[in-house]
Amino acid sequence: MDRGTWTGGRSRGDGPAKDRPDPNRWRALWVTLVAGFMILLDVTIVAVALPSMQRDLDASPAAVQWVVSGYALAFALTLVTAGRIGDAFGRRRVFLLALAAFVVCSAAAGAAPTVALLVVARLAQGVAAGSLAPQNSALIQQLFRGAERGRAFGLFGATVGVSSAVGPVVGGLILALAEGPQGWRWIFYVNVPVGIVALLLGSRLLPRVAPGGRGRLDPLGVVLLGSAILAVMLPLVLAEADGVRRLWWLFPVGLLLLAGFAAWERRVAARAGEPLLDPRLLTGTRGYATGASLAALYFVGFSGVWLVFALFFQNGLGYSPLRSGLAVTPFAVGSATAAAVAGRLVDRLGRLLTVWGLVAVMAGLGTTALVLWLAPEDMAAWLAAPALLVGGLGSGCVISPNVTMTLREVPVRMAGAAGGALQTGQRVGGAVGTAVLPGLFYLVLNATHDDYQGAVALSVGSGAAVMLCALAVAVVDWRRDRSDGRGHCPPEASHSHTHASQG
Repeated sequence: MDRGTWTGGRSRGDGPAKDRPDPNRWRALWVTLVAGFMILLDVTIVAVALPSMQRDLDASPAAVQWVVSGYALAFALTLVTAGRIGDAFGRRRVFLLALAAFVVCSAAAGAAPTVALLVVARLAQGVAAGSLAPQNSALIQQLFRGAERGRAFGLFGATVGVSSAVGPVVGGLILALAEGPQGWRWIFYVNVPVGIVALLLGSRLLPRVAPGGRGRLDPLGVVLLGSAILAVMLPLVLAEADGVRRLWWLFPVGLLLLAGFAAWERRVAARAGEPLLDPRLLTGTRGYATGASLAALYFVGFSGVWLVFALFFQNGLGYSPLRSGLAVTPFAVGSATAAAVAGRLVDRLGRLLTVWGLVAVMAGLGTTALVLWLAPEDMAAWLAAPALLVGGLGSGCVISPNVTMTLREVPVRMAGAAGGALQTGQRVGGAVGTAVLPGLFYLVLNATHDDYQGAVALSVGSGAAVMLCALAVAVVDWRRDRSDGRGHCPPEASHSHTHASQG
């Protein structure tokens, strides 16, 4: 089957039945972005509160680490299945149920009297977050088309980039405001009022649209993919507890399960069934496989550097959590600014925009590594700020345009599963990065008797080097588009299956 020609068939969710855009689409988008920001912020915001949690709950370091790791693991395990459920049974319904569950679990986490109950609440919270996340990108495809879709994905990309970058800042600010031994509980409680408002607005503004699928799931596919993700991610999320060394054997098991999943999905698709993740998304949808690979590689470096920065500024330079977060704020500011603009440029520049963005990220992180290595400690944060700003501007030109180009030709009826798979790659890449880059940091510290500047330089520089792999993927895709005469995103009108009001 020719790449780029598959439309995924026609269904209730694919067809030009309604061309008039939803009048509430922009207000509905802001509701989904607020919810998306909240669930992604919870990936990183909790890390700064771990010491106070451990002290107040009298927990071991391994137990309290599950407060972070359990959420990330449950989040990743749920994404693809939840995206497929949204495609089959209605994205509005799944979004609202998942958001309500997230609010309840946030309250339960804040009120948890023991670390065991806190971990259980965080696992449930991760499932709710993973159920909500793929509905965001799917709703954008459902509500928008043409240039508007690029702008909407630009805002979505800004949300992804900024929420990951400002987690330490927001966490440090909450801890500074909520003084006292139980102040960490407000890390979770703050989600409750925000979530309730988003839930009320979402029930009014999100469109009621007939599901695009036949309401059938793929139970064996769910088990195979879930087991594969668990096998790959478990050693990584337990890296600080020596998980990689003890559980290394799970990596080949995960690869075997992933191969079994791919074979099963091909069989289901060949029999005209409804696979959990249709193989033709990778083989017959232009740009999807490339974009998903680029995203996974990018998040290895992008996610890993934040923990390294926190370790360097807090442990090495003695910064408070809030000051440590503020030191990397230029990256977040640059990312938010560029992402909103990049959404308007992606139609004209296409993959070239991400090529430029990746060059800027590599230059920014590489320069930051050199500055933190060579600069006087009392000036390190100030001198690194311009380089971090450049890296952030580049990041804003990578995340949101890549989402747009990865999902631009996915049939709307499959947008949830496709968005879930894309975000799963990001979460797995993030898990690799947060295990490997801090591991390098500690390796240098141990070998050099606490040379924090050398450790941060090597770790951040390694993150920049990973970006080189993502850049290679982007350049190959850009050159292929040029050879095909498609140097930019195709006009949305040429693809009837991406009309805004379907799905």
